Amino acid sequence: MTRIQRSVERYPGGDPAAGIETRHALSFGPHYDPDNLRFGALLACNEERLAPGAGFDEHPHSHTEIVTWVVEGELTHHDTAGHTTVVRPGDLQRLSSAGGVRHVERNDADVPLVFVQMWLAPLSPGGAPSYEVVRGLDGSYDLPEADARLHVRRPAAGEPVVVPAADFAYVHVVRGSVGLDGEPLSPGDAVRITGAGGHTLVATTDAEVLIWEMRDWRKALG
Repeated sequence: MTRIQRSVERYPGGDPAAGIETRHALSFGPHYDPDNLRFGALLACNEERLAPGAGFDEHPHSHTEIVTWVVEGELTHHDTAGHTTVVRPGDLQRLSSAGGVRHVERNDADVPLVFVQMWLAPLSPGGAPSYEVVRGLDGSYDLPEADARLHVRRPAAGEPVVVPAADFAYVHVVRGSVGLDGEPLSPGDAVRITGAGGHTLVATTDAEVLIWEMRDWRKALG
């Protein structure tokens, strides 16, 4: 099965008056949709836009793998496990909230910040929080805690990208435009593919896409 979700179909959120704009692909906060709670291990895929000086004050997370991809600007991160970092375009940040952690996310720069934040369900709850930043990721990133792998692809115009055959594959277009089986996809568009391989993206301009390859968690749990 293949389902395309256009950027305009995302649930709007945030606090525009405070310089925070969000767009949610999956059921989130006040936008409760029982038919759109998760896809594979993916619990959330949020497009976040923070004006200079804006941000999210300290707030808690638990039992969630949080993967953040910065598109433009700089993301300043602080957490109660003792990590303080600045994450820039092309960097991947992972926060394993495990048994519980609190963090702050801010735009301390003088230019707008755009990032994509993805939440995944771990196979096992609890444990100690952990944190990692991968600078200049170009390729794939394994997230064994959720039995998932993220592929970062930057095809040039005309270049094909094979979508991995997986129980669940999720494609998010970050920039540029691509086509999938004749359907054009623009920034913010996403595709959910279940139970089938053989799909290929073809870039119609220089592009950047994120592709989650996820195993059915019920298989991982035996």
